[in-house]
Amino acid sequence: MAETDAGIFAAMPRIRELVFDHPADLDARLREATTPFIIRGLIADWPMVRAGRQSPRTARDYIQRHARDMPFAVSVAMPDSGGRLFYDPTHAMNFQMLRAKLPEIFARIDANEGAADAHAIYLASIDMHQFFTGLHEANHVDLGDRTPLASIWMGTRTRIAAHNDVPDNLACVAVGRRRFTVFPRDQFRNLYLGPVDNTPAGRAVSMVDFHDPDYAAHPRFREALQHGQVAELEAGDALYIPAMWWHHVEGLSDFNVLVNYWWRETPRWLGQPQDALNHAMLAIRDLPDDEKAHWRAMFDHYVFANGPDAVDHIPEAARGVLAPLTADTAGRLRAFLLRALSR
Repeated sequence: MAETDAGIFAAMPRIRELVFDHPADLDARLREATTPFIIRGLIADWPMVRAGRQSPRTARDYIQRHARDMPFAVSVAMPDSGGRLFYDPTHAMNFQMLRAKLPEIFARIDANEGAADAHAIYLASIDMHQFFTGLHEANHVDLGDRTPLASIWMGTRTRIAAHNDVPDNLACVAVGRRRFTVFPRDQFRNLYLGPVDNTPAGRAVSMVDFHDPDYAAHPRFREALQHGQVAELEAGDALYIPAMWWHHVEGLSDFNVLVNYWWRETPRWLGQPQDALNHAMLAIRDLPDDEKAHWRAMFDHYVFANGPDAVDHIPEAARGVLAPLTADTAGRLRAFLLRALSR
């Protein structure tokens, strides 16, 4: 691995690598996979990858030619952040969110390239269709009948705290190098998650500094490391991360570009589980213990078990949202919840 190999990453198992005989094999592997895997060279023939192999500036010029004339959201952190976009000592964010057009942002990256005191500059989750013309069409992975959200992530050397995402994720390194450290879903207790309502990017993140773990404050992190896996990806490589797997992401080059695809196998009209968790904190968490025990049993009955004993005694036509949801009944339930929450 690279120059930081002496850290926690050296002893961790590597993420498995798969070799496909034909690009169509990707679809089958994605459907059957329950753990992360790497496909080396999956996007090696992309024009963006070829441009990046010439130089970071050539890659930026290529990307900029496709950019729409509109402001982009960009995060800028101070040089003393070490590229870690995280909290400051007061638990505010240690970076500023600014808006600028892409030529201005890239000019600043050009000016700072190679400087020891450079600010970390990071454009996160930029919708490729909304902010670019033709970039996705020239650089994309065929994911069959899936309808993924295609996003591009660009920036200098950065460290993004371990977090998870609800959708499945195919992350493709187009320029530079990235290190991914991944953990199974059940490791959330050992990752010491921070606030759910004050986050760097909408998801709760691990409070552990992977480059300098504080085992006195986070002793269970040693257990998480027993279950983690790591890999360093070069330009052209891709990594599949199943839904809800935790991942810590580092941009290791002076300029890095990632294109990722998010998709869910569940219908789009279903709600977000995190919203349900947040509402449960509002409505249930601070109740007396005996009432919480009752609601735990109710959740088991109606949500987690969801067995025939919950509905068999109700005529099928009268089951409402207790029946399998459809787009129509999900819409009615969402409207009911909105009315209830607005009281």
